[in-house]
Formats: sequence, structure tokens, C-alpha cells
Amino acid sequence: MADLFDSPRQTKSDYSAKDIEVLEGLEPVRRRPAMFIGGTDERGLHHLFAEVLDNSMDEAVAGHANRIEVHLYEDGRCTVADNGRGIPVDPHPKVKNKSALEVILTTLHSGGKFSGKVYHTAGGLHGVGVSVVNALSDFLEVEVARDRRLWAQTYARGKPTSKLKEKGAAPNRRGTTVTFHPDPEIFGRQARLKPGRLFRMARSKAYLFRGVEIRWSCDPALLAAGDETPAEAVLHFPGGLADFLATQLEGRATLTGRPFAGQWVAPDDTGRVEWAVAWPDDAEPYAASYCNTVPTPEGGSHEAGLRNGLTRALRAYGELTSNKRAAQITADDVCGGAVTLLSVFLPNPQFQGQTKERLVNPEATRLVETAVKSHLDHWLSGDPETANALLGALIERAEERQRRKQEKEVARKTPKRRLRLPGKLADCSLDAAEGTEIFLVEGDSAGGSAKQARDRATQAVLPLRGKILNVASATADKRRENQELADLVQALGCGTGDRYRSADVRYGRVIIMTDADVDGAHIASLLLTFFHREMPGLIADGRLYLAQPPLYRLSQGGEVAYARDDAHKDELLATRFKGKGRIEISRFKGLGEMRPDQLKETTMSPATRTLLRVEVPDEARARTDKRVEQLMGRKPELRLAFIQERAENVLALDV
Repeated sequence: MADLFDSPRQTKSDYSAKDIEVLEGLEPVRRRPAMFIGGTDERGLHHLFAEVLDNSMDEAVAGHANRIEVHLYEDGRCTVADNGRGIPVDPHPKVKNKSALEVILTTLHSGGKFSGKVYHTAGGLHGVGVSVVNALSDFLEVEVARDRRLWAQTYARGKPTSKLKEKGAAPNRRGTTVTFHPDPEIFGRQARLKPGRLFRMARSKAYLFRGVEIRWSCDPALLAAGDETPAEAVLHFPGGLADFLATQLEGRATLTGRPFAGQWVAPDDTGRVEWAVAWPDDAEPYAASYCNTVPTPEGGSHEAGLRNGLTRALRAYGELTSNKRAAQITADDVCGGAVTLLSVFLPNPQFQGQTKERLVNPEATRLVETAVKSHLDHWLSGDPETANALLGALIERAEERQRRKQEKEVARKTPKRRLRLPGKLADCSLDAAEGTEIFLVEGDSAGGSAKQARDRATQAVLPLRGKILNVASATADKRRENQELADLVQALGCGTGDRYRSADVRYGRVIIMTDADVDGAHIASLLLTFFHREMPGLIADGRLYLAQPPLYRLSQGGEVAYARDDAHKDELLATRFKGKGRIEISRFKGLGEMRPDQLKETTMSPATRTLLRVEVPDEARARTDKRVEQLMGRKPELRLAFIQERAENVLALDV
């Protein structure tokens, strides 16, 4: 293989000045159309329509037109007409023997939108839009109604096929009408403008500028069976983006009830911003942004300003209401499940490339962020109930994101899938989940007794230190930092939340075994809350149980019995031990005080124990969720109300 830098052998084909081509007029567009419209596929084909429509929209935004008509013909021609000022038709002062109209249609980088004198804001910036359409059309006709006269000229593939002709008086008409047919040599013989796509493009323009009415029509023969595109429609939306948002949200419930929508004009008319945002319950996101009515599907600096403004305002409201958990909210949490619509108008927008898919003006970020944050601050403060509901939902989303991140990090730490178990777990020797069980016990003392009483082949024991964290009221940070919960999740090996995997549970049964007193009941409640919130699948699979350890030991002579509670003790005294003389009654202070043989006989041996399986029937699921939130959630006033409603029914307190 020859070295890259070896001098190649001389050939007869020399490279000289005559090989340097100079493309003139619109020839560069026909040679390299993708540079100007992004490609020659369906997207590029419809970009031709966008360029023509943008010119009419610029007239409307500038205040010189209020009506645009769009018609698609059966043969593939498309007409866009406005009632604006009309393209100038007088001779151009710098180009000999050409009208201004012909210069605009046949010369790249020509137009009236460079200085800002004719259009304060415009979607056309480079002076190539309509000339590119002309270059890539095998037929283009333009009619100009100006100064009560009608003028017309035709073109093909970028070159005029007729002279500019005056067609007579037009006393009741003004504006520009462009009819074009995409060139099949560029786009292929089968290429056709799609009515549905053109209709949606026209409708989006009507949403973006309230002062324009777009009259849409197309030949009915173009509409296939089942196509919902209308043959005729008048598109006018006085509500602007708020109307657009209502269409996107049709039939969907939202977290806030009413959307966050508004508009703002910067001082000295340096920019204008309009937005509409909602947070649907289904968290299905949708985002659309525009600059000077031009869609920016790749976002840019204006979208960054929207995200920053929304996030800063929500964090500030959290700080205002002393909700420290709001500090963890990010822009992804705010916008990830939201429907966001944004439109900005800038005097001098800067886009990446001719297709204008991304806005890069740095000042657009500041403009949008300032407007959105200020208005959202007032919006949140004016409706605390809605604000708190939204903030709570976004905090939950942030905590869920952090939990998933933590689980991914744990997964990355064990790339070889090597099993890592908590050090204090006394695992069983049987590898399969079927026939095995794990006891979750309270403290090291009870754990020591349970480890001695267990069947080492099938029973595992995990001691938990004291009362575990209440996951219903704790923040995601606290849940991540809690070692007891981390050990529990690691021991079970099945993940939590929507990452729970039933097939990965390491044990056939998970048994909560706590003391038979109030403290034990509280710990059991905390564990039940954890499983209900983080591993509901474990309950649905029928794998979660409550052990029933005894509270009392009754003995008389050689006869011994165990009682679960006071009622059971009284029952035994009235039946089994009735009339048997002096009975010795002892109360266990905890599982740790029981001898291993006693614990095995009463609580752990499958032959003699009693277990309660935890179940949540489908018909009781909503009621259970509400009760867990009421008793274990973040609002103490709900617990107080529960106690007050039932205080008169309490016969005795065990405290």
C-alpha cells in the first residue's frame, strides 16, 4: 500500500484554472439543493411551501396583511396568496434591465429583510427563500397587485419564461400570489405535496399570529378515504398559543386545571414572547417552539430560556413556602412530562443553516427566561392550591429520577452480576427462591435469637436497626441515604418502583417479624408502608406476610401456652387454664428475650406458627392508597383528623 504522502504518478488529467467552476444565478441551488432545503425527500419538498408561506406571514406580522389564502391543486401545483403590499415591480436601481420582482426571484441573497427598515421582525433572513423555490420548481407564476395595477411573470427552474406583464387594473386587490409546482427532476416523479401536512403547517402559522386569517382549500380528489384533512377551512385563532394548547390537550386531564399561558413585549420593542404550558396527568410530553413564526424543531436558545424560567420560578416558590425538597427539581423534571409551546419574535434572529431548525441568539435565552419567570412567579402565588399540587407532583418526579439514577449506579458497580448481600444478612443455603423465606426482625438482639431458631437451609434473617424510615414522608435524598432500606432492597434483589422484577425476588416469602407490642406494631407499619409504596408487586404476588409472635407465656405445672395479645390471654385463662390453680404469667419484652427454641416453636417453625398474608384486593386499592397517605404521609393534619374522628371509640391505650 502506497504511503499517504508518496507523490502519485502523473496522469494526463491535469488540474488547472480551467477546472475551477463559477456557478451563477440559481445554479448552485439546483446542483446542491440539500444545502438550501435540507434534502430532496418529503421534508425538503414541503420546505418549498414553508418558504413561500413565511413571506406572506412576514407581511402579516409587519401589519400589512391580515389574510392569506392557500390552495393545493390536483396536479400538484400550490398557490399562496396574501393581501399585503405586494413585491415591488419597478426597475431595480442596481441591476440593469430587471425589475425588483425578477431580482428577488432569480438572485440569491436578495430581498428587503436585511436592514430591518421594511420588516421589524421576519422569518426570511438570508434572501434565498423564494428564489430557492423558483430554482426547484418546473413552473412558478407570480402575480402582484400593487398601486391598483396587476402584474404577472412566469418562471421555470429559476429562469423567467416570460417578461413582467401588466395585466390591467386591480382596484380592489392588493398583495402577492405565488403558484409553484415542484420540479420532478429534483424530487422524483412520484413526489407530491401532502394536503394533511400543508394544512397542519398553515394551521400552526394561524396559531402563532392572532392577527391573521388563513383560508385553506385543496382539491377534494387529493383526500384519501379516512383522511381528516378538510377540503376547505378558515383558520383564525384569537387565543393564539392558548388555543393551540387546548387542541393538544383535548380530552386529557392536567395537574393544574388551567394552563400557564401569556405573552410579553420587551422594552423598546426588542423582542416579543408568547408561551402556553400545561402538565397533563398522563405525563406525555409535547414541545413546539417557533421564532418569527418559523418552526425550530431542534430547539435552541429560546427553549433554554423557557426551561430555565419555569425551573427557577418553581424552585423560588418552593423556597417561599419553605419546601426545601423543591431545590432538587431540574428542567427535565419540569418539562419532561409537560406540553410546552413557545413563540418568540426577534428583530435579528440567528439560525443554524438555511432550514432554520435551531435558534442560536444568546439574548433569546435571557428574554424568554425573564418573561416566563416573572409571570410564573405571579401565577403560582395567585393560586397556592394549584401551585402546591404542581410542585408536589414535580418533586415526586425528581425523587423518582434520582432513585432510578441510584439503581443504575448500583447496577454499574456489579457488571459481572456478582451477588452482593448485606453483611448482617444470615442467608439460607438453598439457592432457589421457591420454598425459602426471609424474616425481617427488629434489632440485633432479636436477630440473634432468630438466627439460632431458623432452619438454615430455607430461612434467612435480616436484622433491622430500630424503626426504619417512613418512605411516605421522607425525601428521596433521605431514602437513598438510609442504610436499612438499602440493605433490605439489596437482600431481596428485585428492585423498587417500576423497576420491580418479580422473577428476581430471592425468597418465596418475605415475613415481617416484630415484637408483639406497640413499638413492634409501629415498625411493622413502617415496613408495610415501604412495601406498599416501593414494592406493591410483592404484595400482589402474595409473598408478604406478618409473623404472629406471642406477647405472653402462660404455664401451670407442666402445661405451657402462648398468647398473642391480652384478648388471647384472657381466652386461655377462661378455657384451657380454668380451675387449674395458680398460673404463672410472664410477658415478653421483645423477641430478643425469647429463647431460640421458644421463638422457633411459636413464630418460625412452619409446623406450629401462624402467619398473616398481606393482601390488597383490587376493589380496595384506592381506599388503601388514601389511608396510607392519611396515616403515613407528609400532612400531620390528616392524622390528627383521623384520631379525632375515632377517639371516642378507643377503649384502652397500650403506650
